[in-house]
Amino acid sequence: MKILRSKKALSPVVASIILIAVTVAVSIAVAAWMGALTIGFMGSSSITITDYSFVGTSGSANNSITITMKNTGTKQVIISNVKVNNIVKTFNGTSLLNAGAVGEILKINMGSAGWSNGNPYKIDLFDSSGSLVGSTQPTAPGT
Repeated sequence: MKILRSKKALSPVVASIILIAVTVAVSIAVAAWMGALTIGFMGSSSITITDYSFVGTSGSANNSITITMKNTGTKQVIISNVKVNNIVKTFNGTSLLNAGAVGEILKINMGSAGWSNGNPYKIDLFDSSGSLVGSTQPTAPGT
């Protein structure tokens, strides 16, 4: 039986193309894995306002606005600022509010809102870094 020693299994060009293709495929897989890992570490802050109510009587200095919100982001949120029509309001008697873990539902009451019948009120929620994390624009009930 004769062994052919002069024949090559792959030409150098084909071997180089296969090597480059495998390198590109592995680098794409590593980049996708690292991207998913980075997004998981960073997370996002987002609050969805699910309900609101106007409490008290129109024009009263003691009336308030109560909002119900849900943490719809991917990380815990600390609310440091609530603005009603661009005026900073206190809420629940504090200046910081832990909006809780992802999916948690929370109610806050903004006292002394001074709302009047039929007027719109833009409510913005800001986290501890000053980023807007939630917003709504309800209209106070009519007369």
